[in-house]
Amino acid sequence: MYCGDNQGTDIDHFEPIDRHPMRAFDWTNHVLACSLCNSHLKKAVFPLDDGAKPLLIDPTAEDPTPHLRLVLAVGQYHPLTPRGEATIKLFDLNRGLLAKGRVNAFHVTKACVAQWAGATAKGDHDTAAHWAAVVNEQPMADVVQAMLHQALDPAAEIVFDDPELLAHLREPGLRAALLIR
Repeated sequence: MYCGDNQGTDIDHFEPIDRHPMRAFDWTNHVLACSLCNSHLKKAVFPLDDGAKPLLIDPTAEDPTPHLRLVLAVGQYHPLTPRGEATIKLFDLNRGLLAKGRVNAFHVTKACVAQWAGATAKGDHDTAAHWAAVVNEQPMADVVQAMLHQALDPAAEIVFDDPELLAHLREPGLRAALLIR
């Protein structure tokens, strides 16, 4: 998914067919996409840099972290590279509905992590697994991944104003339960 809203209904050809017809049936060229990203925003657009390399981040093959930074408190992406900037712009990744959904996912994830930690402290592994599953099954999985990545940043104390939450996000048990990718 390009936007991460979990509303994938279309299969997009990452590299458009008119650009490279031989990739039409190449599985590595197929991306699950919402219809807005696929049919209304990307269409057959495929921006290239000066060296003819794709500017868009391929969500099936690349970690977007070096290119994009999710500002969790506002649910918006900040570009770190020209590729991040092109991806944000083309897919309108900071549109209001997505930003709101990411902020909501951030709050839900924080609450679920607290529940997971409480159950883990009591040795109630079934309940802890339940709360991890709630996080893993919610839309906006990019929020959870950003939280787990940013928890390891040197400036994590600034991003997470809750030391207890930050400690939990750094716990190997939680990281394993949340299927870090």
